[in-house]
Amino acid sequence: MSFTKEQLELYIQQGEGYNLEFKESYSANIAKEICAFANANGGKILLGVNDNGKVTGINITNRLKSQIQDIGRNMDPPVNFLITVMDNIVIIDVPGGSNKPYSTNGKFYLRYGSNSQQLRRNEIITFFQKEGVVRFDEKMNYDFNLKKDLSSEKFNRFLKMSGISIVLETETILKNLELVKDSNIRNAGVLFFCEKVTRFFLNATITCVLFQGKDKYKILDRKEFESDIFSNYLDALNYLRSKLNTEYIIKGGPREEKLELPEEALREAILNAIAHRNYFLNSNIQIYIFSDRVEITNPGGLPAGMSYSDLGKKSMPRNFLLFGLMQRMNLVEKIGSGILRIKNAIEEYKLEEPLIEVNENWFTIIFKRPELQKESFEGRKEMATQKTTQKTTQKILELVEKEPHITRKELAHFIGISENGIKYHLAKLKEKGSLKRIGPDKGGYWQVKK
Repeated sequence: MSFTKEQLELYIQQGEGYNLEFKESYSANIAKEICAFANANGGKILLGVNDNGKVTGINITNRLKSQIQDIGRNMDPPVNFLITVMDNIVIIDVPGGSNKPYSTNGKFYLRYGSNSQQLRRNEIITFFQKEGVVRFDEKMNYDFNLKKDLSSEKFNRFLKMSGISIVLETETILKNLELVKDSNIRNAGVLFFCEKVTRFFLNATITCVLFQGKDKYKILDRKEFESDIFSNYLDALNYLRSKLNTEYIIKGGPREEKLELPEEALREAILNAIAHRNYFLNSNIQIYIFSDRVEITNPGGLPAGMSYSDLGKKSMPRNFLLFGLMQRMNLVEKIGSGILRIKNAIEEYKLEEPLIEVNENWFTIIFKRPELQKESFEGRKEMATQKTTQKTTQKILELVEKEPHITRKELAHFIGISENGIKYHLAKLKEKGSLKRIGPDKGGYWQVKK
């Protein structure tokens, strides 16, 4: 492939992603990026560009080119790629390999979003055996006509959200994003840029159902969203907003409206379902609202190589290319952080941690709905504060009883709060008569009164 100045500028502007890596200078570490791209559907490395997209340039010599080619030859199996020089930048164009998995120095790498991560040999072999050498989102779709079926509105929205503003032909931009080859688009592009996803995939919809009570006996309302996956995500989130209760909090100023469940947690759960579901299975994403809970379910259990204990700590996306596009739109952050953000949002709301159910074919996250008539957000917050205060004062009394001469500074260290916080709790304990100071601040001691 021959590169133009405009294409190079677009690569630099679009920033690092699933198929693009910037390196300010050459080092043998680029081997892991080449390996990761070969194990995916290909990608490009720009030498002479820093992480922020600033062109720093690199000294280009025949020796440098030879060193880069040697990296490919020494991989197992060898990887062939194209090296192009433009001004003071080296472009390494790595194709997706046809003999996966590839390793470098005995190590295997896969591309996760904009990062290359190492996997153990058994993990990557299991992954390719069970998930397939060609993943759903990277497969070419020959039913989609780029000129007739691609929505300019959806495509321009993607460009805007991704910060890509250079004006080039649509197909050229899609090629640079590794979404198009020989005028055919990959499934990930279809999911993002179609008008109606059911024209191509009947299972790529989101169904939302509101039930009466705690079971599926009576349906009160049902909606199925079948546009592109980003529109479906927005529609599903709006559906939840409209069906869940809203609490109004008034504190002497403008009232604050809080959805009964944290919106950030619901948003992350829907995005996780879209990014990690198995699109080869015939079922779709389902969101069920019961009187006591919300269930968000996607087809496909944990990808090969992942265990339940890995949730919130690491991740192995089933749809790498799809995840990379979502990352460009700032819909998702780093790999494996979605479950952690869900738990943090629930914790801030002082609600029970969501239940996660996983089997071979399904992944479900269940949020317990609060009874707002019995427990308001402020009430839960106050109860949590009271529990924390009780734990802190109990710990102070235990430490003081064990060591009567302990200082405020030492108490602060052992309990993990500030000295001012210790001072506050000591004053409260003295007020209640639970604690008494014998003697002066220096040289005195504490006495616990039971």
